Amino acid sequence: MRVLILGSGGREHAIGLKISDSSLLDATFFGPGNAGTEELGTNVPLDPMDFPAVVEFVKTERIDMVVVGPEAPLVAGIADHFAKDKSVAHVSVIGPKKAGAALEGSKKFSKEFMHRHRIPTAKYGAFGKGEVREALAFLKKMKPPYVVKASGLAAGKGVIVTEQLSEAESAVRSMTRGEAFGAAGREVVIEEFLKGVEVSMFAVTDGHAWRLLSPAMDYKRIGDGNTGPNTGGMGAISPVPHVTPEFMEKVKNQVVIPTIRGLQRDEIPYSGFLFFGLMKVQGDPYVIEYNCRLGDPETQIVLPLLETDLLHLMDGLASGLLSEIDVTLSPKAATAVILASKGYPGDYKKGAPITLDSAFKMAPGQQLVHAGTTKKEGQTVTAGGRVMACVGMGADVKQAAEKAYALAEAVQFEGKTHRSDIGTIA
Repeated sequence: MRVLILGSGGREHAIGLKISDSSLLDATFFGPGNAGTEELGTNVPLDPMDFPAVVEFVKTERIDMVVVGPEAPLVAGIADHFAKDKSVAHVSVIGPKKAGAALEGSKKFSKEFMHRHRIPTAKYGAFGKGEVREALAFLKKMKPPYVVKASGLAAGKGVIVTEQLSEAESAVRSMTRGEAFGAAGREVVIEEFLKGVEVSMFAVTDGHAWRLLSPAMDYKRIGDGNTGPNTGGMGAISPVPHVTPEFMEKVKNQVVIPTIRGLQRDEIPYSGFLFFGLMKVQGDPYVIEYNCRLGDPETQIVLPLLETDLLHLMDGLASGLLSEIDVTLSPKAATAVILASKGYPGDYKKGAPITLDSAFKMAPGQQLVHAGTTKKEGQTVTAGGRVMACVGMGADVKQAAEKAYALAEAVQFEGKTHRSDIGTIA
């Protein structure tokens, strides 16, 4: 198979690494990719949001499968675009159509979906531009901390959590006026604050059959001890200490199955990866959010723990044969430590050369996954806030973390920063 992976981050490099040894693979292309993906296949200067250009490339290079990494193209309807174009309708697109991607594209839609199908989630209210007065009145009925979310896509930054009512009110006003998060925030969702521990759960589904991948937990805060501002994720572990067999059964019966059935009842086609952002509250799962694709940095540890051929799995998903595929998960543990640029998640510099300690030898169970990297005059340099994921696998999370940190110390670039407690706190 000839595969095109859309995106340029760690998730896309991790997908490329996982399918690189598949017997089904003939060639891999990345659009646009990064310095790491260049070693696995061919990087092409494609904008995932330029659907006509993607289609032309797919036709020219006789691509069999398009794996859509980021959420924006899915929410904008890239799968629908392919389905409507007879010249590429035969090409497998891994990712849901626009109707299914709305689970991530609109928090209001997803909350209404959960409420309609009795999927446990926080109490909420949704308000538009002309309903500021109603939103502020709803806020006053809530107890602190107050949670205000931009309903649309905001690159993971559209959530305000504050103890101060005045700050929450200000967030509502600035979002609905389009001052914060642009069009994504013109509709807001105000939620009850849930106190618990987070779990990332990923399913592969064709809208009928579904298969779960290893549960994971990511570390959102920039600083040790879960301090400082939120980021896109500074590390991740799997398995998760607080995910017990009993909790997994609740997740399946109270969240996953009702979600799949809900999509069927609402006649929403869904084929692709489905992420459940969960909060474990007093032993029970609550859905914080859905994503219509794999997450980052969880993908970097979840895929190494998948023993089933990922390309075979995606091919079965696209051909409607998912129900016939058994998914095998490794009993091992995995840890990812993110190396970031100094200043992230605020302003940071780009273009710092990246080197690997010449004395360091990559050991089994270690993997370096590129994210914000590019090539400049043949040298790999930084090109983003989150630069790389250092992944370790071992018998348990502690051993996996030791391998990940050994790799993290071997990678060098100016301004390198990372957390030192990934895998030691939950």
